[in-house]
Amino acid sequence: MAARFSLSRSIPFPLQPICLRRPPPPPHSSPSIYPAHLLKSPPCPLWTSSFSLCLRLQTIRSSTASTRRPSETVRSFRASASTVSETPKLSPTVDDNPLLKDFEFPPFDAVEPSHIRPGIRALLKKLENQLVELEKTVEPTWPKLVEPLEKITDQLMVVWGAVNHLKAVKDTPELRSAIEEVQPERVEFELKLGQSKPIYNAFKAIRESSDWEALSDARKRIVEFQIKEAILNGISLEDDTRDKFNKIQQELVRLSQKFGENVLDATKKFEKLIIDREEIEGLPATALGFAAQTAVSKGHENATAENGPWVITLDAPSLMSVMQHARNRALREEVYCAHVTRASSGDLDNTEIIDNILKLRLEKAKLLGYNNYAEVSMATKMATVDKAEELLEKIRNASWNAAVQDMEELKLFCQTQGATKVNDLSHWDISFWSERLRESKYEINEEELRPYFSLPKVMDGLFNLAKMLFGIDIEPADGLAPVWNKDVRFYRVKDSSGSSIAYFYFDPYSRRSEKRGGAWMDEVVARSRVFSRDGRSPRLPVAHMVCNQMPPVGDKPSLMTFREVETVFHEFGHALQHMLTEQDEGLVAGIRGIEWDAVELPSQFMENWCYHRDTLMGIAKHYETGESLPENIYKKLLAARTYRAGSLCLRQLRFSCVDLELHTKYVPGGSETIYDVDQRISKRTQVIPPLPEDRFLCSFSHIFAGGYASGYYSYMWAEVLSADAFSAFEDAGLNDEKAVKETGHRFRETILALGGGKSPLEVFVEFRGREPSPEPLLRHKGLLPVSASA
Repeated sequence: MAARFSLSRSIPFPLQPICLRRPPPPPHSSPSIYPAHLLKSPPCPLWTSSFSLCLRLQTIRSSTASTRRPSETVRSFRASASTVSETPKLSPTVDDNPLLKDFEFPPFDAVEPSHIRPGIRALLKKLENQLVELEKTVEPTWPKLVEPLEKITDQLMVVWGAVNHLKAVKDTPELRSAIEEVQPERVEFELKLGQSKPIYNAFKAIRESSDWEALSDARKRIVEFQIKEAILNGISLEDDTRDKFNKIQQELVRLSQKFGENVLDATKKFEKLIIDREEIEGLPATALGFAAQTAVSKGHENATAENGPWVITLDAPSLMSVMQHARNRALREEVYCAHVTRASSGDLDNTEIIDNILKLRLEKAKLLGYNNYAEVSMATKMATVDKAEELLEKIRNASWNAAVQDMEELKLFCQTQGATKVNDLSHWDISFWSERLRESKYEINEEELRPYFSLPKVMDGLFNLAKMLFGIDIEPADGLAPVWNKDVRFYRVKDSSGSSIAYFYFDPYSRRSEKRGGAWMDEVVARSRVFSRDGRSPRLPVAHMVCNQMPPVGDKPSLMTFREVETVFHEFGHALQHMLTEQDEGLVAGIRGIEWDAVELPSQFMENWCYHRDTLMGIAKHYETGESLPENIYKKLLAARTYRAGSLCLRQLRFSCVDLELHTKYVPGGSETIYDVDQRISKRTQVIPPLPEDRFLCSFSHIFAGGYASGYYSYMWAEVLSADAFSAFEDAGLNDEKAVKETGHRFRETILALGGGKSPLEVFVEFRGREPSPEPLLRHKGLLPVSASA
């Protein structure tokens, strides 16, 4: 849902998203038939640290009884009408299936692969019956149409969401097999629901009724979304054409899931054992410790950070350490090439899958009466294809000369350092020498800053900031909800009166054997009046945040780079929009119903606070001495914020432009291959063109296994909104606590509270007092005035 963005955190080579979403992928791995406005938040963009980094938190278990107050009843999701007794796990039945029980929070700790097939099938049968009944009794009123429809969709979203979440964080062959078997049945039901003419006609009747103008903005949005989504789901197609459409949908789901699995398996496949310390010279102590820890997990039980052996992988913590710090150029080349060619050969080759996905998406668009798939995608977004391309070109023009200057500066620096092949720097050199130049230019070494950013301090600072800006308190609630791993933490969010208003999970470490890469936020359940347990208070929203950060090594607490701090703030921004919603209409509460190209606003907005002096100095305390981060270091961090901004913008533009090109002008099976398209686009978006053998598209999960097809531009689009939103705080005065609190309250009451109940542009104008301007974004990136285009 999904999200990230400070330029300083980008890496100088293309990081691919492996985090899928439920669908966007945030967490699901396949395109969903759910209306686009119900999709959860997306994974973060390829060029930011949010993509690859995460938090580690130690779980402090406590009993449910001791944690929950009687007055803080949690609204539960009822998956079945009755509670049943346990039977032996060896022969699970529908009655003892945890997916079908009445639960307050999903039973993540109890769900096994053996529960998936019977649980999903029993749920689908139940929902089929509910759909039949709804179609028989539907009337164009809220109680007779929207409320029963929400109950049907929500049940499937919660249960299927929990299953797909486990696949993302606790993957096994058995789990994959079970999901693959029942997924066609789920898609078939979703198509049946999305193509229900009685439901569609009832929504049209509401739209055409005399009561239309009396409806709230949120209810109008729901009706309009449902009508539009029914059309995009093929409601108007005749029998034979609809059958073809449905077959395409089924195959797209299957292909997208296979794409994501191939990326995960290809990432896991690469391992390099190193026994000679000289081969990994330059790697910081934390990276050596992580490499030794990985070696221990591979059977080298005596491995140590000092003496090895060490195992290098393509997991983000290992990958980034090698690319940024390894002096061994041959090692950097090997790791880089392995990374950009993942899932492009052998049994894991995604090339044919991509071709088939693009072909089927184009066929689907034609069946719906559109010229290309991008038009289908844009039908539910703020932008149009032309507007998206216009923004991307404006950013490209502003970035190109700066990126050329970045490269010239890097070459000059390399000459002073006696580097070889200065005039022929390769992709595996850029990240390494960029880090050396950053250290020289700003006297900042991120590894040396780690002791100042211990996880407990960072989380305390983040929660204190949330309290100051939005008037909320966050406290541990471990033990209240089941978790899927011992390192997962659970938190309660309270308002100023002390009442619980939301909850969230935090899953911190990279677990290469079972967990997807990337960082993402997703919903567990949404706020909803329909699911009230007492008839008065709505069901409270629950979110989860998932990251993939290097775990603590030895007895030290988790010590973070500044990029990792930004990642935490980013994902928390997504969670805040879901948790602080005041929208009681469940279909547009929280992150639901928000146009895809606006969903990154809160996450990117929160990143700005990492550079706010009071916030940063509040969290930056040496974990051993308690010493604050020196003032001169803070100023250097601030100065380094726009380091290589032009280059990093162009990298993001490459991904966005390739995405749009493949979904607008590309002809599957034509004279150009997908790789030809990438190379052609890169001539205008990369100062150094990609390697001829670059196959990054084979792991571009955002657009082939997530929800970003024809939508990757959304990161840049939303960044315009987020930068302008933060500029409201700058205008008020960042050193004026009273003004900051007042502006924060207004941000909460608009951007965070209204959810999808109003259009993003209306919400932004209500907060900012005017329409958004790109000027603050270019100013924050140091790209004003606009440079001439290439």
